[in-house]
Amino acid sequence: MATLTKRRKKLDTFYKEHNQAVNAEEAIKALKKENSVKFDQTVEVHFKLGVNPKLNDQQVRSTVNLPGGTGKEVRVAVVAKGDKLKEAEAAGADHFGAEELVEKIGAGFLDFDKLVATPDAMAMLSKMGKILGPKGLMPNPKDGTVTFDVGKTVKELKAGKVSFRAEKDGGIVQMAIGKLSFDDARLLKNLAAVVDQVQKVKPSSVKGTYIKSVYVSTTMGPGVKLDLNTLQDLSKVATA
Repeated sequence: MATLTKRRKKLDTFYKEHNQAVNAEEAIKALKKENSVKFDQTVEVHFKLGVNPKLNDQQVRSTVNLPGGTGKEVRVAVVAKGDKLKEAEAAGADHFGAEELVEKIGAGFLDFDKLVATPDAMAMLSKMGKILGPKGLMPNPKDGTVTFDVGKTVKELKAGKVSFRAEKDGGIVQMAIGKLSFDDARLLKNLAAVVDQVQKVKPSSVKGTYIKSVYVSTTMGPGVKLDLNTLQDLSKVATA
């Protein structure tokens, strides 16, 4: 018989103690208490939605500003022309340029987390789909990354604006909401913002239960199920 490691035993105990859905505050405290690794883990939220993303009228895709930030430095690149490049630089973009930056990307340069492009510059990126698409870096109007409002967009992305979409298989939405080292209030505000936005973008064609389940977890840790009846309480956290 295989011998259980100390961590496996600890996780088994955790699941026995947390086998029921709880409110967000209790879930965050449970994750912090369980933490047994030596690095600052990312806290994630996972939604199971009652949608069929394969249908055009049931796709869920949007962005949300995390008021507490993501806890990581977001590197932003901008493809634009003329004065919009100066705007990108002033806003703190890490990389910015026109044809020369596109050529660099085509040669394998991907040292950025988000790519913003102005509508008149998208033609330059038309051949970069095979490079940028698989990594989720292709600018998209639905994510707000195709815009003439370059300065505002760069600042928002660096401050904690993130995008999300329901996966085609299963209607799963998952995203990071910060670091475990964040204080409870900071994590709760980020979670509240995400829950609020997911609820706002519910497709009108969806019938029945929209949010079927919500779990919060850490990078290397267990997940804790949230009591769906307590989600409305998070709206109070978001405005506190």
